[in-house]
Amino acid sequence: MDTIRQTNPDFWLDQVFAAKAVTSRGVVRRSRAWVETEIGLDRFERAVRARGFHLIEAGSQLVVICDPSPVTIRF
Repeated sequence: MDTIRQTNPDFWLDQVFAAKAVTSRGVVRRSRAWVETEIGLDRFERAVRARGFHLIEAGSQLVVICDPSPVTIRF
């Protein structure tokens, strides 16, 4: 059974990037499956890149670092 998108994609993105973590240069985490269902991974990646943020995929989770500063992975 296919999952059908429930939310307008623009509204969904607005909600994700309106989170307090975004304005405080924190992190936002979403399930890859949820992102794919709601707006598609390509569109999400474009939205993250347009904001100058960083996107990391770890297992089934997408982590957006809401800070344009360089990122160093320590281990």
